[in-house]
Amino acid sequence: MKKFEYADDQIGDKEMMIAIPSIVVGIGIITLPRTLAEPTNGVDGVFALVIGGTFAILMTWIVAKLAVQFPRESFFSYASTLTSKPVAVLFTLLFAIYGLSNTVYQTRAIASVSEEYLFERTPFDAVSLTFLLIVIYAVSGSKVGLFRLNMLFFPIVVFISLLVILLNIGLFIPENLLPVLTTDFNSQWNALTKSTFSFMGFGVLLFYTSLVKSPRNVPKKAAVGMSVAVVLYIMIFVMFIGVFGNLAAANLLYPTVELAKDVQIPGGFFERFESLFFVIWIMAIFNTTVMFFDSAIFALNALFKKNRKMQLIFILSPLIYIVGMIPQSTNEISALGTFTSMYGFAVVSSTVAVLFIAWKARGGIKK
Repeated sequence: MKKFEYADDQIGDKEMMIAIPSIVVGIGIITLPRTLAEPTNGVDGVFALVIGGTFAILMTWIVAKLAVQFPRESFFSYASTLTSKPVAVLFTLLFAIYGLSNTVYQTRAIASVSEEYLFERTPFDAVSLTFLLIVIYAVSGSKVGLFRLNMLFFPIVVFISLLVILLNIGLFIPENLLPVLTTDFNSQWNALTKSTFSFMGFGVLLFYTSLVKSPRNVPKKAAVGMSVAVVLYIMIFVMFIGVFGNLAAANLLYPTVELAKDVQIPGGFFERFESLFFVIWIMAIFNTTVMFFDSAIFALNALFKKNRKMQLIFILSPLIYIVGMIPQSTNEISALGTFTSMYGFAVVSSTVAVLFIAWKARGGIKK
C-alpha cells in the first residue's frame, strides 16, 4: 500500500500550539485529582497546580525560544553546534528513551483503565496490543498528519471536558473546598512536584520546531497551548473537590471518570455520559502516545540515518509491548508513571539548561 504524502511537509505555529496541550492531556486528566488530593487538605492542591502550571508555561516558552534560534535545523544538528557531537548523541538518546518510556506507560495505563470500566472480561494485554497497533499505524505515516490529527481531536477533548464540568455545577458544594491553606509545607511541596510532572511534554519542542514554516511566534503560541492544559486541569480539580470532597478524591483510583459518571443529562435521553467521556478520553491518550512515540523515532532517525523509519518502528514496537506488560498492579503502573515523569523532567531540564548556557556563552548566535 502506498503511503499518503501531504503536499506540504511543514506545520504552522497554530498546529504547534494545539500539539502542546494534546501531549500533556493524557492519562493525567483522569488521575490528577487523586494525585493532588492525597498530600493536601481541601482545595489546597490548586495552589500547587497554579505554581506548577506557571513553571510549565515558562519552561515551554524557554524551550521554544531556544529551538527557534535554529530554524529548520534538527535538534541533533544544533545541539552538536552548541556543545559537541558526543554530547548531542547523549541528549538525543536520552530524549528517545523518554519518548519510548512514555509510550510504554500510556499503552499500559489505557489497558488498566479499560479493564476497570470498559472491558472487564478482556485481557489487558489484548487491549494494550490493539491500542499499540493503532498507534503504530498512525506513527508510520506523516508527522504533519499527526499534527493535523491533534487539530481535529483536541477541540473535541476540550469541549467534552468542559461539558463534564458544566453539567456538574448543580452538584458543586462550596463547603467541600474547605479548609483552605492548612496543608503543611512538605505536603504542599509534594503536591507541587506532582503537578509539575503532570505538565511534562514541552520537551518535544526541541525536535518539532524544525518543522514549523515560520517559527518566530512558536514560543508565544506554545506557551498559550500549555496555558490551555493548565486551566483545564485547574477547572477539573476544583470541580471534583467541590462535588465529592478531598477525601473522596484521595481514595478514588480514577476520580475524573467518577465525575463523568455523576453527570445526568436533563430529560434522561442520554443516561451513560461516561461512555462518551471514555471515547473522547481515548482520543486524548491516543494523541499523547503517538506524539511521544513519533518523537522517539524522530530522535533515533537523527542518529541511525541508515535505518528507515519503519525499521525503527518494527524494532521498537515489540520492546514497548513487552516492557508494558511487566507492571501488573495499579501501584506498579503508577510507579512507572512517576519514574517516567521524573526521568523526563531531569532530561528536559538538564538538556535545556546546558544548551541555553552554551548558546549564551557563544553570544546568542542565530542561524
